[in-house]
Amino acid sequence: MIAEMPGEKPQISYDDFAKLDMRIGTVVAAELVPDTDKLIRCSVSFGELGKRTIVSGIAEWKSPSDLIGKQFPYVVNLAPRIIRGIASEGMILAVRAKDGILLLNPDGEAEPGAKIS
Repeated sequence: MIAEMPGEKPQISYDDFAKLDMRIGTVVAAELVPDTDKLIRCSVSFGELGKRTIVSGIAEWKSPSDLIGKQFPYVVNLAPRIIRGIASEGMILAVRAKDGILLLNPDGEAEPGAKIS
C-alpha cells in the first residue's frame, strides 16, 4: 500500500491517466494579456499538430521574454477554456514552489509535439 501524501488528490486508474495527451511544445510568441497582472498568452508550436494559443497565469513569476524559444510540457486535450476573452487550448505543466512556480522543461531539444510518456 502506498502512503497518502498531504494534499494528495484521490487515486485514479491508469486508464484515467492515459486519457491525458501531454506533449512538448515550443513557445514561438508570448505577450501579457492586457488589463491583467497574472496572464500571459503564448503561441505554442506542437510541430505537425500545429500551433495553439495557451493562456497561463504565470506572469507574476515569469515574463513573456522568459518563455519565447523554450520548450515546456503541456496537456493538449483539455476542452478549450475562455480566459479574458481568449480561447486557451491547453495547459502548461508547472510546479508550485515556496516562492511561486517552477516551469518544467526537457533537458535537451525535443521535437515539438513529442508525446510525454
